[in-house]
Amino acid sequence: MATLVTPTEKAEKKAPPLPEEKSERRPRPRVDEKFKIFSGTANEPLADEVCHFLGLQRGQAQLTRFADGECYVQIQENVRGADVFVMQSTCRPVDSNLMELLLMMDALKRASARRITAVIPYFGYARQDRKDKPRVPISAKLVADVLTTAGANRALIVDLHTPQLQGFFNIPVDHLFASPVLVDHFKRLNLPNLTVVSPDAGGVERARFFAKKVDAALAIVDKRRMEMNVAEVMNVIGDVNGRTCLIIDDLIDTAGTLVKTAEALLQNGATDVYACCSHPVLSGPAVENIQKSALKEVVVTNTVPLTEEASHEPKIKVLSIAGLIGRAIQSIHEETSVSKLSM
Repeated sequence: MATLVTPTEKAEKKAPPLPEEKSERRPRPRVDEKFKIFSGTANEPLADEVCHFLGLQRGQAQLTRFADGECYVQIQENVRGADVFVMQSTCRPVDSNLMELLLMMDALKRASARRITAVIPYFGYARQDRKDKPRVPISAKLVADVLTTAGANRALIVDLHTPQLQGFFNIPVDHLFASPVLVDHFKRLNLPNLTVVSPDAGGVERARFFAKKVDAALAIVDKRRMEMNVAEVMNVIGDVNGRTCLIIDDLIDTAGTLVKTAEALLQNGATDVYACCSHPVLSGPAVENIQKSALKEVVVTNTVPLTEEASHEPKIKVLSIAGLIGRAIQSIHEETSVSKLSM
């Protein structure tokens, strides 16, 4: 029976000192017994970064699995009357991580936490948001309902697949965008003749917002599958000839569409192609596809922990959004605006 424990003795240590750089942007360290952050096992490094940013110790919790894989959770400190935040990305293994989140919130609810906020850097099942075929579930709605039933009083989610998913929740949802972190990175690169590209019609709003922030032109790739098992036909809408292109999306799964989009842009005269996304899901052959592609660089955030293979791929660069999430958590706790963080 494997056990993952946050040691009790860690609670007795002082919070680690904050780095000097950008210290003026960090909230001051606080000692507040009614402000707690817990984490499942999906992305513990990100949770630790957020706690470090806020000057807090991560809440003590024991997560144990029985021999058959069944999850057992015990909260190991007093949370009565506390404002509690539970961080957990529902990334691979999706169902296991989702179950951890549900059980942790149920345990906190039964321990009389005053308010429970589910902090979900990557919200799984978001792509199943409608009945696009007969007799299929609307999985995103089901997961939203289950989170509420488990005890979530509100949710903080980074870059939903579509913003309309906020309407699936019957609790307040703070929708946080990773774009400020990505925008800062590409502003520093100062790429010449930049055109921001949406890989499909559904991502146009996201690409338009990004293009405005970096003062770049906008292009759209219209992809159509002519028949089953036949490669998609890519039509580029907009002038990319002689320009540096930046493909922006919310997630990269197998990277198949991303690579085809890059090829289409190069065939239409683009000089260099970069890509960025919030959620590096990177399933199956994704890393190999990126490695063999003509992409110069793929910039992602740490909402999802990279596999060992992906972390050693030089084309993939990871930016941390711990500060962004930390400021959002601070704002929710202090009842101040969260929306200004994504402007």
